[in-house]
Amino acid sequence: MRSAFVDALCEQAARDERIFLITADLGWSVLERFATAYPARFLNVGVAEQNMLGVAAGLAREGYTPFVYSIATFASMRGYEQLRDGAALHQLPVRVVGIGGGFSYGHAGPTHHALEDLAIMRSQAGVTTLAPADSAQARRALSVVADVPGPVYFRIEKEQLPDIPTLAGRFALDSPELVRAGKDVLYLATGSISHTVLKVADQLQRQGISAAVAIQAHLSFRSSQALCRLLSAYPRVISVEEGTTAGGLGSLAAESIAENGLATQLSIQGIRGFFSHGGSNEFLRSRHGLDPTSLAKVAAQWSHRKEAA
Repeated sequence: MRSAFVDALCEQAARDERIFLITADLGWSVLERFATAYPARFLNVGVAEQNMLGVAAGLAREGYTPFVYSIATFASMRGYEQLRDGAALHQLPVRVVGIGGGFSYGHAGPTHHALEDLAIMRSQAGVTTLAPADSAQARRALSVVADVPGPVYFRIEKEQLPDIPTLAGRFALDSPELVRAGKDVLYLATGSISHTVLKVADQLQRQGISAAVAIQAHLSFRSSQALCRLLSAYPRVISVEEGTTAGGLGSLAAESIAENGLATQLSIQGIRGFFSHGGSNEFLRSRHGLDPTSLAKVAAQWSHRKEAA
C-alpha cells in the first residue's frame, strides 16, 4: 500500500507545488521516486521525528503542505507533542504518514507495534485520522483530504495487498463503506485487517450466518449520521481493529450507539492489554483473537445464544 500511496503523492505533487515530503531517515526503496522528481521539495531530517514535526509546522506556516513519513509508532508517538502544539492547535495542513500499523512490523518487537496510534490521533479534535483498507482507497483518501486545512494522519500498510473489489476505492469523510451485504450481524472494520474480516464473513456464510462487512476508514472525533444509520440497521455489531480497544474504532462505535440511543449490541475486538512478544503478523493477530477463526466465533456465539433463547 505504501508504494501506491507514494505514487499517488508524486502525481499530486506534479499538480500542486505546495506538496513537500520529509522523512526521518526511513522509506528508502520507496521514497526515491519523489526525491528524484522533486529534490527541492524533499528533506531527510535524520532520526529526529520531533524535529521533523516542527519543521513541517514551519513549512505549513509558509504555505506548503508537508507530508512527514516514518514507521507508525515513531510518526504518531515520538512527535506527538510537536504535532499537538504545532499543527493541531494552529490548524496547519501537516500530513503525518505512519507506515505499518498494528503488527505489521511483528518481528521487530513491541517498540514497532503501532497499537495506540489511531486512538492517540483520534483523541485530537483537529486531526483527521485515516486508516485505508487497500491501495485504491488510500489513493482516493489522499485526494479527498487534499485541501483539509488542519493536520491529517494516514495509517498506511507497508505491504502490498490486493484491492477489495466490492470497495472499489470508495472513500468519504465520516462515512462507512458497506462492502458485503448481510442481515444477521455487521462486522465494522478499519485498515488492512478488513481483508481478514471479509474472510470471516465467508466462513460464517458456510455456517449459515449472514454477515455484513463495512469499512470505516475515517476515525472521526465524533459520531456521524452515516455511521449511526449503518449501526442502527443491525441488531448486533462487531468492531474489528488492529489496535487498542480503547479510543479507536470500537470506541467510536460505542459512542455512536450510546449517544444516539441505538438498540444495537456491540462487541469490540482488538488489542486488550500489553503484549511484549515479537513474531509474524499472523502469529500476533492469532494471540489477540484477530484471526478469522476467533473473529467468526464471536458472531457464532451470539447466534447460538439467540437460538437457545
